[in-house]
Amino acid sequence: MKRKEFIEKLGIGAAFVLTSTCLGGCTRDNAEPIKDLDLLIDLTKDEYLELQNFGSYVVIKDSQVVVARSNSGEYVAATLICSHDQLEQITYNDSEGGWLCTAHAARFKEDGEGLNANGSKNLQIFTTELDGDILRVTS
Repeated sequence: MKRKEFIEKLGIGAAFVLTSTCLGGCTRDNAEPIKDLDLLIDLTKDEYLELQNFGSYVVIKDSQVVVARSNSGEYVAATLICSHDQLEQITYNDSEGGWLCTAHAARFKEDGEGLNANGSKNLQIFTTELDGDILRVTS
């Protein structure tokens, strides 16, 4: 018996159940929180000069961290990985003073609290400490 005949005999309802079960198993697991992060950033280096501007941010891809200079001038840091779908798409949303996932529009406050359904799992936030021109980011 060919596959088409088999599906026709089984019926559309059974095919739907089988398909939805298979597709449901393909979703991504929640990302593990970043532990033991201890990142030193020299704010005088060219790649971090953007952080002199309020509302700006830089992505540190190898550490999976986004560091921003908030609209109030404080340094804030979050994971690059969105809690909604584990995509590396978090940016600082300077117009609202929080974090945004550009993939699915998940929105978060600066403290990581989710602001919409896609941000409901909250966002991992890191501690920042400024010592002269060196910014330390830790988990």
